[in-house]
Order: sequence, then C-alpha cells, then structure tokens
Amino acid sequence: MKWFTSSFLSAHWKHLVFANYVVAPDKLSPYVPEGTEIDPSSDNVYVSLVAFLFEKTKVIGLPAIGNRHFEEVNLRFYVTPKHDRSIRAVTFIKEIVPSRLIPLVANSLFNENYVSMPMSHDMDDNRIDYRWGDDDEYRIQFTLDQTPSIPEPGSVEEFITEHYWGYAIGKRRTLEYEVKHPQWPCSRVEDYQIDVDFGKLYGDDFQFLNQQDPEHVFYAPGSHVTVSFPGTLQRTS
Repeated sequence: MKWFTSSFLSAHWKHLVFANYVVAPDKLSPYVPEGTEIDPSSDNVYVSLVAFLFEKTKVIGLPAIGNRHFEEVNLRFYVTPKHDRSIRAVTFIKEIVPSRLIPLVANSLFNENYVSMPMSHDMDDNRIDYRWGDDDEYRIQFTLDQTPSIPEPGSVEEFITEHYWGYAIGKRRTLEYEVKHPQWPCSRVEDYQIDVDFGKLYGDDFQFLNQQDPEHVFYAPGSHVTVSFPGTLQRTS
C-alpha cells in the first residue's frame, strides 16, 4: 500500500470564523519574520482572530491517532516575502489547540507558537460556539444568516482567505511552507459575540485589542487542506 505523501499534513478545515481588526503596522513589526514585510489590504493592516475545526487529520499520509478531530483558535496577520510580493502569506502570533502532542510537533518542526488549552464547540442550527481556556474563559459565538458565496475580486474576504503560504521566525532562518486549498465561499457575520482578553491570551502588545471592535467578521465553510513540509526562505541581496 502506498502511503507516502509529499505533504506533511492534510485535513478538513471546517466552519472557520474570521474576526478582523485594523491595526497600526508598528504594533506588528516585532513579529514580522526576516525576509518578509507586512502585507496591507487597501491600506489597512489586519490582524485576525480565527477559530475552526480540524477533521480527518493525517500526518505524512497516516491518520493522526488521537488527534484527528479538534478545535483550533489562532491570532494571525498577513505578510509577503520581499523577493516576490505577489505571494500572500500569513504569520502567527499564537495557535491554540486542545492536544499537548500537537504543540510538541508543530513547534519543533515549524517553529510556531502552539499552546494547549481545554477547548470545545457547539453547533445548533445556524449558531456556532467555540470555547477555550479553563472554565470556558474565552469564547467566539456567532450566527450564520447568509449563504456563503465566492468573494468578489479585491474584497477583504478574498484578501483574508486567499493566503497560501506561511512564514515563521526560525532559529536561524525564516521558515516557509505552502498551504493548498480551493477558494472558499464566505459570508458576513453580523450576529456575534467575542469574549477574549487579548492581553492575557497574547501578551501586553495586544492588550489594545480589548478596546477595539473587529472591522468585520465573516464565515467560511472550509475544505480539504494540505500543508507542505517546511523549508527556509531564500535570502535575497
């Protein structure tokens, strides 16, 4: 049986919600990987709080035993490599999952900032509720009231979701990896509740988000996704 795959990870990412905040570029400057720069959309710089489900997770083609179905919440922003500004990419402040094993693997191989916390979710009709932390300290809850459709070219939904590379600050070099998935349909979310202490969860540098509402919140049903093995960003003169 042929099991080997060129992808490090494959999974279904489902029921994604993106809460997008407009921030000043200097707030993110310390977190920009070497060889990349912040990628704005229509002169706005965004940081996104994203919650979603992993399902049918496989690592190097094999089912991830004990970690196939789980929640993730991450805080991310958008960068582009200096050598090719047509590439849209993300970099992460922190990624939260319920498993203790996933941070050990992801932080070692991708040099990401994964942490483990208790997590859960509920779905009832068109309402989705993500909770995490001790005693469900943090929450994103929202109601779907529109049918998702392919984003208009140039829209913020297209910008936020059409990022197919990731960059991380490595120990010696910036790490890069490719994320593949089809274009996602999206729908705006007007009925939502976000209970997050950004300073406590992400550090003092992000405390200011506690006094700020997201510019917009939207939903994507998701799809099958593959993530490549990490490489290193080539230096340019």
